[in-house]
Amino acid sequence: MAGKTKFIFVTGGVLSSLGKGLASASIGALMESRGLKVSLVKLDPYINVDPGTMNPFQHGEVYVTDDGTETDLDLGHYERFVDVRLTADHNFTTGKIYHSVISKERQGVYLGGTVQVIPHITDEIKSCIKMTADGVDIVIVEIGGTIGDIESLPFLEAIRQFRFDVGRENVLYIHLTFVPYIVTAGELKTKPTQHSVKELRSIGIQPDIILCRTDRFLSPEIKAKIALFCNVSQDAVITAKDVDCIYEVPLVFQQEGLDDKILELLNIWTGAPHLDSWAELVAKFKNPTHSVRIAIVGKYTDLTESYKSLNEALHHGGVGNDARVELMFIDSSTLDEDNCASILAGAHGILVPGGFGSRGVEGKMLAIRHARENKIPFFGICLGMQLAVIEFARNVAGIKNANSSEFDPDTKSPLIFLMSEWFDDRTQTIQKRDCTSAKGASMRLGAYACRLDDCTDSYAYQAYGTDEISERHRHRFEFNNEYRKILEEKGLRLTGLSPKGDLVEIVEIADHPWFLGCQFHPEFKSRPMHPHPLFRDFIKAALAYKNAQDND
Repeated sequence: MAGKTKFIFVTGGVLSSLGKGLASASIGALMESRGLKVSLVKLDPYINVDPGTMNPFQHGEVYVTDDGTETDLDLGHYERFVDVRLTADHNFTTGKIYHSVISKERQGVYLGGTVQVIPHITDEIKSCIKMTADGVDIVIVEIGGTIGDIESLPFLEAIRQFRFDVGRENVLYIHLTFVPYIVTAGELKTKPTQHSVKELRSIGIQPDIILCRTDRFLSPEIKAKIALFCNVSQDAVITAKDVDCIYEVPLVFQQEGLDDKILELLNIWTGAPHLDSWAELVAKFKNPTHSVRIAIVGKYTDLTESYKSLNEALHHGGVGNDARVELMFIDSSTLDEDNCASILAGAHGILVPGGFGSRGVEGKMLAIRHARENKIPFFGICLGMQLAVIEFARNVAGIKNANSSEFDPDTKSPLIFLMSEWFDDRTQTIQKRDCTSAKGASMRLGAYACRLDDCTDSYAYQAYGTDEISERHRHRFEFNNEYRKILEEKGLRLTGLSPKGDLVEIVEIADHPWFLGCQFHPEFKSRPMHPHPLFRDFIKAALAYKNAQDND
């Protein structure tokens, strides 16, 4: 498509967690399947500048982009569904918008004028949206929160104005609502959708398309009723049906004619959609030959949204091995010497994910020791790698008081510590930090290069097939180089280092079916059609372990 960039705004009503992020990502996938170049933006109404300091129990996973931006988890959906690399310019919060406006006011940009929500805040929001439009055909903008929330009003006002700024033919409003099935009445109820659209129209936005989240396909009669009361055409009422596999959503939307309707309303001509790869992916998810069980030992296991990218990466690894991955979520604080083996019984692989703080770390190390001693495939990510190093130091290298200065600032043996000075490969500058540094400022965030030991028996080299990689980080503490020699002498292999060799990125144990810890977060770069090499090989090792157990 040549010409002016088009903008699609996705809002949600009735209740939260309807899946605006997945809907936006799926719309992006449909547009991309038509040969269009797509960008996606998330506007979040909370006042935090970013989700970096928010509790995962409240907000879910913090996703990290290549440029080191901590973002909403929906950007993970966007990158998994659409061939895009997102940046700081693709996630804006109320805090970020107000921070920018207040900074400009302090600098005298507004020439002494009274700074107000309209036009200054709304203009800032519109400016942030427009900066993502260069070189793309369609920008899809998801508005966080639910219609009726007071926090969302400036964003909604901004997107209302947007149609007047760029032209009616270049803007499309899509509203996601809930159509519940009432079992006792035996019927679907459209009133929540009617009220939600009424609320949206009261602030000046008439939706062009309504996505109806429901557990069954809507009948023509139900669609006609919604169309009549919500002032849209019947073919603009789209069933957003519950699915067993999230990667089926683009196929359901295409079946409902969503892509055709979007192109019609935006006056775009394209060729036919190419969705064969999505259909093949869903078939692999639904009809695998094998199955494997992975224990995730962490402290946010009561809320799986906290490990969204991790869970998806494990499933991607399953697809790469024609296997269904069953996830066992285990709260590490419940593990002790007496119950560890019984709780982990039945797991074909054990994964300890990233995290912060001391709660549950002893339980995680019990799980790591169980995996190491019983030759169960183990994967440690970020904190999981650090704890694997500490467990190895305590129980193999004989450093009984080994610890991390994150958990014990006065430890005599800080195997993991806050490195006061380090070279930042991405910015090519020396970074300094200490315990008083702001948490975000003291972290290593974003994509960094790593050089692999090119020995063919290294699990990392076997997985990647190359000696240099780039992975995304989100952590404060590092491996203490003073302990390198003694740990290597005892059998710990340091198979991945920063280009200058001063930062340890990957550790392994050779005398083990598959035992690997990495300082970075590989889950952020895993894609459904391109499983991350480490997750693919971890699942492969777990399948081999399972087969060996079954044959005993």
